[in-house]
Amino acid sequence: MSTGETRSHGNPFKANWLVRAGWLLALLYAMYAANLLDISLSRFVDGLGNGAKFLGEMVPPNFSRWKLLVDNLVETVEIAIIASAFGILISLPVGLLAARNLMPTWITWPFRIFIALCRSFHPVIFAILFVKAVGFGPLAGILTLIFASIGFIGKLFAEAIEEISLKPLEALRAAGAPFMSVIIYAVLPQVLNRFIGFSSYQLDANLRNSTMVGIVGAGGIGGTLFSAFQRFDYDFLAAILISIIALVMISEYISVQIKKVFQ
Repeated sequence: MSTGETRSHGNPFKANWLVRAGWLLALLYAMYAANLLDISLSRFVDGLGNGAKFLGEMVPPNFSRWKLLVDNLVETVEIAIIASAFGILISLPVGLLAARNLMPTWITWPFRIFIALCRSFHPVIFAILFVKAVGFGPLAGILTLIFASIGFIGKLFAEAIEEISLKPLEALRAAGAPFMSVIIYAVLPQVLNRFIGFSSYQLDANLRNSTMVGIVGAGGIGGTLFSAFQRFDYDFLAAILISIIALVMISEYISVQIKKVFQ
C-alpha cells in the first residue's frame, strides 16, 4: 500500500482526548473522595491485622447451643418460605398488570409505580418500618420480604411478558378466546421457565435477607447473630455463620433440582 493511500485512510486508532480527560477527572475525584473519607493504606494494613485476630477468636466454632441455633434456623426458613410464597403469588397479577404489551397505559403505570416503591428501599429499611408498625418478631420479617419479593419478581415478570411473541395471543384473540384463556395458553407457556428461575432465586435471596432483617428485630437467626456480636461471643458467631452458609447451599441444591424437573 502506498504512502498516499495510508494518509487518505487516516489513523484508525486515533486517540479520543475527551474520553481520556473524562477518565482522568474520574481518577482525580476518586483520590479526592478517598482523602475526604479518610481512606488510607495504613488503615487498610491495620485492618488486616485486626481481621486476622478476629478470625482467630472464631476458631474453633462453638456448637454447644445447637438447640437455639436449630430453632432460629427453622424460624428463618419459615419466614423465607412464607414470604416467598405470598410474594410470588402477589407478583403474578402485579407483573401481568404492569406489562405494557398486554394492558393499557392507565393500568400499567399504577402497578409500575407500586413495583418501584417496593424496590426503592433496602429490606432493612422496610424491616425497621414494619417492626415499628407490627412489633418485633417474624411477622415484621415476613411483611418485609413480601415487599422485597414483589419488587424483584414483579419487575422481572413484567419485563419477561413484554418480550414474548404476540403471534399466539393474536391467534387466540382472533378465535374469540376470553382474556384468561389468552393468559393461560399464550402468555404463561412462554414465560413459565423464566418465572420458575426468578422464584427460586428469590427464595435464595429471602433466606439470606431473613438473616439480615433479624438484626433489627424482624425474627430469624439475625437477632441471635447480632447478640453474639454484642457479647463478643465469636466462637458461637462462627457456628451461626457456618449454619447460614450450609442453609444457603442446601437451598441452592434444592433450587437446581426444581429447575431440572421443569426443564
